[in-house]
Amino acid sequence: MSLEVSQKITIQKVKNSKINQVDFNNLPFGQVYTDHMLVCDFENGKWSSPKIVPYGAISLDPSAKIFHYGQSVFEGMKAYKDAQDDIWLFRPFDNQKRLNISSKRLAMPELPEAYFMEGLEALLLLEKDWIPTTKDSSLYIRPFIFASGNGFHASPSDKYKFIIACSPSGPYFGGKLKVLIEQHYSRSANGGVGFAKAGGNYAGQFYPTNLAIQKGYQQVIWTDDTTHEYIEEAGAMNIFIRINDTLITAPTSDRILDGITRKSIIEIAKDQGIAVEVRNISVHEIIEASDNGSLKEMFGAGTAAVISPISGFGYQEKDYVLPELDNTFAATLKKQITDIQYNRSADKFGWRYSVK
Repeated sequence: MSLEVSQKITIQKVKNSKINQVDFNNLPFGQVYTDHMLVCDFENGKWSSPKIVPYGAISLDPSAKIFHYGQSVFEGMKAYKDAQDDIWLFRPFDNQKRLNISSKRLAMPELPEAYFMEGLEALLLLEKDWIPTTKDSSLYIRPFIFASGNGFHASPSDKYKFIIACSPSGPYFGGKLKVLIEQHYSRSANGGVGFAKAGGNYAGQFYPTNLAIQKGYQQVIWTDDTTHEYIEEAGAMNIFIRINDTLITAPTSDRILDGITRKSIIEIAKDQGIAVEVRNISVHEIIEASDNGSLKEMFGAGTAAVISPISGFGYQEKDYVLPELDNTFAATLKKQITDIQYNRSADKFGWRYSVK
């Protein structure tokens, strides 16, 4: 990696670390924050040099455009520590590229790769002791960009702020999920921003998800915006369906996020000889498979949870239960991904990235 940017990164360290106040054996997800964060500002048509400062509050004018027009994109990543105390990332360049794809769609400036990668590495080396080593734990990393310029006029901002904040975290989900197939609300639409990691995408999910929770479900399975006949995503995750011994997932589109975990599952499954189909799959096909016994598994896939098995789903006031299997694709694929992430196995795909 070139030192072009890292030589310019300034670091302001905290006087007193709060790490000794953290119970690393009992970490909630995303609620504890490290001592420092990386900050970089866009102004006058260019990004300033990144700097690392103590984690803390941000001061913004009430007219800041993030509050009024929602220009905000983010990524979700993790850093892992292996048995030798080395730090690893998983496909970080994919996160960097997707952040810029999201930024472009929201008329925001793209961030140079070096600013992202070298800023991230510098931050992780500084916060190395914050990376937990308890089972299934990791350092969750949240890079994000938002409009910081002022003005009530409905137009793109002239100023933006890029921040990377980190949170030592335990597992995102515990156990299996019971989900509701959504028949009215839509997560995204053709020509929209569903493929981008825009904050507004997630805000729009909360209300339908709350309605599902009131009915006894934990998450929503999103369907297409036009007919509500085709399965698209599960909550904030991509979704996989196993019918007999074939793994099926929807193709990416304007409406569906190009998930990094999703892509990894597809590659690993194919490498293991599992039949994979990337195609549209209808609710009717899933109901039929459940009725005839060929529906074996459903699971969500994303950075935070890696893989979340689904125990059953609701549709048109009826519940469907998935079978209990001894050897699931979900468990096998999750183990293979996490073994790569934590440097417990060989990485034939070249996904693991060493932070030094």
